[in-house]
Amino acid sequence: MAVKRIDRINALLRREIGEALYQVFAGDTINLAAITITQVDCAPNLRNATVMVSVFGPDDQRSRMITRLSRKAKELQSIINRDLTLKYTPRLTFKLDRSIEKGDHVLALISRLKDEPKVENP
Repeated sequence: MAVKRIDRINALLRREIGEALYQVFAGDTINLAAITITQVDCAPNLRNATVMVSVFGPDDQRSRMITRLSRKAKELQSIINRDLTLKYTPRLTFKLDRSIEKGDHVLALISRLKDEPKVENP
């Protein structure tokens, strides 16, 4: 089965945005190790892209990080435009992705269930 073109573009944008973060936030006090670009959903016309970001830390830090990323969207777009050859450079919109956090919660629940003693029925 062939991979769709938009899937390849999403993967390429995900990798490129992750690398561009180090250029945009160079010399800044931001902890880039706490940021993971989990998914990019580009529109079929390549005009807009939603970037799902997972941020490790407290909720107030997460919202500040999304705000800072949104402010630097133009710089990230210019780096993407410089490094990639696409018909259009998509406009980036950043959204918080809580899927990793939810997965950790489920794994913690499973671990806790395994540790509980079994109750036998009489």
